[in-house]
Amino acid sequence: METSAIAAMASNNALAQVQQEASVEVLRKALDLQGQSAMQLLQAIPRPPAVGSTAGGVLDTWA
Repeated sequence: METSAIAAMASNNALAQVQQEASVEVLRKALDLQGQSAMQLLQAIPRPPAVGSTAGGVLDTWA
């Protein structure tokens, strides 16, 4: 095998590794953003009223 071919293969391999690492980092950041958005949505859910504060003190669980 020629020296230039070996050098080209090594260069391509290094480039592929850098691209893969960059892709993983972008994915990691996207997952972090999704997690933050999910937490914000969960925190935005209004709290249910306390059981004792319903009209007449009776909670209908049949419906």
